[in-house]
Amino acid sequence: MLLGLLRRFLAPYRVPIAAVIALQCVATLAMLYLPTLNADLVDNGVTTGDTDHIRRVGMWMLLVTALQIVASACSMYLGSRAAMAAGRDIRAALLRRVGTFSAHEVGRFGVPSLITRTTNDVDQVQTLLVLSVSLLVPAPIMCAGGIVLALRQGPDPAWVLVIAVPVLGAAMAAVIARSVPAYRTVQTALDRVTLVLREQITGIRIVRAFVRESPERERFAAANRELTGAALTVGRLTALMYPLVLVISNVTSVAVLWFGGREVDAGSIRIGVLSAMTVYLMQILAAVMMASFLAMIAPRAAVSAERIRAVFDTRPAVADPDRPRPFAGDPAVVELRGVAYGFPGAEAMVLRDIDFRVEPGRHTAIVGATGSGKTTLLDLIARQIDVTAGSVRVGGTDVRELARAQLRARIAVVPQQSYLFAGTIASNLRLGDPTADDEKLWAALETAQAADFVRDLPGGLAAEVTQGGSGFSGGQRQRLAIARAVVRQPRLYLFDDCFSALDAGTDARVRAALRTVTADASVVTVSQRISTVRDVDRIVVLDRGTVAGIGTHEQLLDSCPEYRELAESQLEAQEVL
Repeated sequence: MLLGLLRRFLAPYRVPIAAVIALQCVATLAMLYLPTLNADLVDNGVTTGDTDHIRRVGMWMLLVTALQIVASACSMYLGSRAAMAAGRDIRAALLRRVGTFSAHEVGRFGVPSLITRTTNDVDQVQTLLVLSVSLLVPAPIMCAGGIVLALRQGPDPAWVLVIAVPVLGAAMAAVIARSVPAYRTVQTALDRVTLVLREQITGIRIVRAFVRESPERERFAAANRELTGAALTVGRLTALMYPLVLVISNVTSVAVLWFGGREVDAGSIRIGVLSAMTVYLMQILAAVMMASFLAMIAPRAAVSAERIRAVFDTRPAVADPDRPRPFAGDPAVVELRGVAYGFPGAEAMVLRDIDFRVEPGRHTAIVGATGSGKTTLLDLIARQIDVTAGSVRVGGTDVRELARAQLRARIAVVPQQSYLFAGTIASNLRLGDPTADDEKLWAALETAQAADFVRDLPGGLAAEVTQGGSGFSGGQRQRLAIARAVVRQPRLYLFDDCFSALDAGTDARVRAALRTVTADASVVTVSQRISTVRDVDRIVVLDRGTVAGIGTHEQLLDSCPEYRELAESQLEAQEVL
């Protein structure tokens, strides 16, 4: 998983990565050459008193050191840029992928888990990339080269390294094998903490209203304890790594000095050779330490890569066709033919045998009891979900044969939850039309009966909007969302119970203003309030997922018991009559 992910996102940076590998090889080889020069300086210069030799070898050591510094600095710069760019690309690709998900895929992963995968999991992979730039290439070269050069200096004491390095590698492999499942538990526990924290922050008013502070604190504490326990397991394994490395390294150092000292005393090797072997030992152990540090990061990055790949490998339930048809018809013409829909895994259908047609210049309302499938019907028209049976046609073409961007560019949807993005009033309205000028924005605000309170805000159109529009009332958010749809000026408007927070007077004024703006377009409105839809051209009544009646307000009062019951529950008896 990890290697596949890295191959995919590092492919555009092959040239800088190749340069990094070459520069790291140069830097590492220069570092390995320095102890040999130092041994030559000691044995043939210091011990013999040859000043010219000391000066000559010393200059070579300075040049090799300068080469090492320059190569290391350049490789770190190029490698870090490539690693950070790859992390940026992974995050962007994840966001694009999640943007293609339907509600089913989002619900399967969960919003907190998707947030964690896009932030923390990508950070783990990016951290591994950054460390690999400085550790992955030089560590094996330094280890293998150090062993070879140490054996060349003096094979008798160097055999200790041949034994110590495999022992150290085996110990590290055992610790890493136990770290992988532990890191997977950590990431799952982090998802849980993110879920609980997000729910408590979002629903803080409900928690306070029902005096649930103590139980919610305990709920968060339980999730936190789970994460802490998993992290402690990983921490114990990590804590075991360094003592193992240090014990084996120190025993190896003592053994090299012990056997090397005996060889020097016997005259078999010179003191400069032993000095070089000691430095090589330090370099080899440093390489092993670097590898161990990288090995501690790699398991967590591997788990994160699995979670990231799971998102990439998920095929959206709603996807563009391989060869989308061009949009040729009028998007104001909508036709539903035998539409049925059932949620994945559910036994019963939410909608069954839905047939009706929406014409340009006409206003169609969809009413029904809670859970009758009204919002699901609008989601099918906007192709947020796909029908289980039948077809939804917009402009004469089945929406499954169209590119989703083509379809949604021609319609405007105002959902039940009127969400505003952090920014300004103008930036939120221009989501409907990025090229709209201020005059067009003010006209849309007038239609939505929002111009008065926007003028009273400091800055007007430039007034700041917090995330979610928390600084506005529910009715103000709904009117701004309606204005955002009007700015687009589409051929098809889909209003999903977006008048629910408006008082009766404002509701009537908004609907009256919308009649003028939408005179040539089609409007489909979902509403629970009969007063909102009684004057529309046609009302579709849903009851338990089927069409119970279609007609005007007066016709349905006479012919549809379900509609009459709904009307009587909201209107005075005299109004109904």
